[in-house]
Order: sequence, then structure tokens, then C-alpha cells
Amino acid sequence: MAYTELAQQNPLRVLHMSKDSHMGLIMARAGLGKTAILAQIALDAILRGKQVIHVSVGRSIDKIKARYDEILQCILAEHSVERPHELIDMVNRHRMIMTFKVANFTRSRLEERLNDLILQDIFRPDVLIVDGIDFAGITRDALEDLKNLVETMDLHAWFSAIRHREDPRVSPSGVPAPCHEIDDLFDTIILLNPQEDATIDLQFISHSGEHSGSSKGLRLDPTTMMVKEH
Repeated sequence: MAYTELAQQNPLRVLHMSKDSHMGLIMARAGLGKTAILAQIALDAILRGKQVIHVSVGRSIDKIKARYDEILQCILAEHSVERPHELIDMVNRHRMIMTFKVANFTRSRLEERLNDLILQDIFRPDVLIVDGIDFAGITRDALEDLKNLVETMDLHAWFSAIRHREDPRVSPSGVPAPCHEIDDLFDTIILLNPQEDATIDLQFISHSGEHSGSSKGLRLDPTTMMVKEH
């Protein structure tokens, strides 16, 4: 199977954006699969020929790499790939994992490290994944600064945020706390909602400016952490 076929069969192809820059957000309670979805978004971009920087705030490189390896093994188990090692090598070449301590993550430090990679001709990202920001503690100004960086560098960026069951606050468009007052900064917001059958629905609160609240027929399999179509 060619990599283009893998991309076309990926349920997350609905997130493929044509615009130059884009900000997306995955929201869920702790442990429901945010990082797994971010990894699948990154792999979809790589299959489309893009370069991805995965920024992990407060977690080790080994933990993030392990999640990618698990997702790749699921893909290889589900699809016929003639030379699987070539696919794995391609992913490793087109993805870079970068870590920050929670206290050290700022727009200026991220921009400095990205520019170093670009100026030294080491890596030029098309997609930025940021996993682990404390949205309960970050200011709107800091997020606007990150959005400016995404737009300045013409990136597609995806973030993750933890929502808490006990916090009832919600925005008019349906985005729960702690992101209920900054939802306008994102083009796409996806909530992970557990269902009675143990699957997890992907609810699209905002997608390319449309506040639909639909699932677009996607769910997360809690056993494999793979996104599937209903």
C-alpha cells in the first residue's frame, strides 16, 4: 500500500486543512487519549509529506515516542505495507520530538529553538503539536502570542487541554473550562466524550468556523487508542 493510500484511509483526513496556518485543540479528561489523537494527527501529516515538531511540556521524549510506536504498530497490523521499516524510518525522519519543563515553556523559548533548527537547516516544520500546556494557568495573552507564532511561521498547530468533570463552566459555543474563554483563538476544537459502550466519541465543537457540535462519525477505540469511523 502506498503512503497516499494510508492517508486517504485515515479517519482523521477530515482535519486536513488547506489554509496556511491553523490552530486546533483536543480537550478531554485526563487519560482519555489526547496524546494518542495528537500522534495520529501528526502521522497523517507525515503521510502527506509534511514535517512535524511534537512539543511535549512536562513529559519525557521516551513516553511520547512510545505512543507513536504503539500507533504505528496498530497501523501496520491493520494495513498491508510492503516495506514497514521504510515507513517507520520515514516517520522518524519527518518527526522531531522536543521537550520543555512546564516552567520553561514560552513563545520566545519555543521560537528560539524552532529558528535554530531552521537556520541550521536541520528541520523545517510544517505542523506543530503542543501537548501538556496547563490551560488553567496560561493567560490569554500567552496564547495569543503562540497563535501569532503559528501564523508568522505558517504552521498547522494542535494543542491538548485537560477538562475537569467538576467544573461546569462552558462557552456559548459549548467549549468547557478551562478553555471556555479562549475558544475563539482556535479554528477546530474537539471534545472526547466517553460513551456507555466504552468507546469515546470525537465531538467537533468548532471546525473551520462552523459550530456544529457533531461527531463527524469518528470515535476513539479505548483498547487500541486508534480513531475509527462509525
